[in-house]
Amino acid sequence: MSALPSARLPDDWALAEGALSGRVVIVTGATGGLGGETAKAVTRAGATVVITGRKVRALEKCYDELVALGGGEPVIHPLDLESATPADYAALAEGIEKEFGRLDGIVHAAAHFNELTPIAMHKPDDWLRAMQVNVSAPFALTQACMPLLTKADDSAVVFVLDDPDLVSRAHWGGYGVSKAGVERLAAVLHAENGSGALRVHALLPPPMRTALRRAAYYGENTLEKPLPTAPAEAIVYLLSGAGADARGAVLDIRG
Repeated sequence: MSALPSARLPDDWALAEGALSGRVVIVTGATGGLGGETAKAVTRAGATVVITGRKVRALEKCYDELVALGGGEPVIHPLDLESATPADYAALAEGIEKEFGRLDGIVHAAAHFNELTPIAMHKPDDWLRAMQVNVSAPFALTQACMPLLTKADDSAVVFVLDDPDLVSRAHWGGYGVSKAGVERLAAVLHAENGSGALRVHALLPPPMRTALRRAAYYGENTLEKPLPTAPAEAIVYLLSGAGADARGAVLDIRG
């Protein structure tokens, strides 16, 4: 049973220029498939995006792609979620407050998945890595940024889920368990912020053309799957004022 109710994208909603005008949004995993597309969609919607990831060169490439869109200049903040400490998250929040004086959203798009493996053979280090990147890091980053988020007129934190029926099956290991933890984290955070400036959301995307998909389905032609463009635009909906209708829910955009 889901810890959160389900919601759907309004039939008449479309990504509009300026939907996030003046807002500042952090996107984790910005060098990945969904994170990269989300950074672009957020930029097109008028927000200033702070892109995080552990590979500086990949972040620089993402930065160039965002600049080419002609929106606000993005900000690179290298952050390794596997090893980041509370001080690292505090430094990110302090840097954003100093440079912009505000924060309006966080998109937790980063994810760790290594391979499908039975519990009996699951490497303990990889299990801990999945918990750290997929659950503990979103908690720590959100907590560090909550003073800024709650000062905003309207802010949103977006967690990305995975098909619960799928990832509770055999061999999904630490990734599957961590995604259940992410949903419960979102539910608890919403219970504590059911009203006020800070909104909590979860997104359940369809199969996408990403590196994670390729790793899980190595026999599949992942190129036949769509790019994460539609999920990225749905995230813009959740970050915008219109997303208030899906507060505290899982936005299910699977077909």
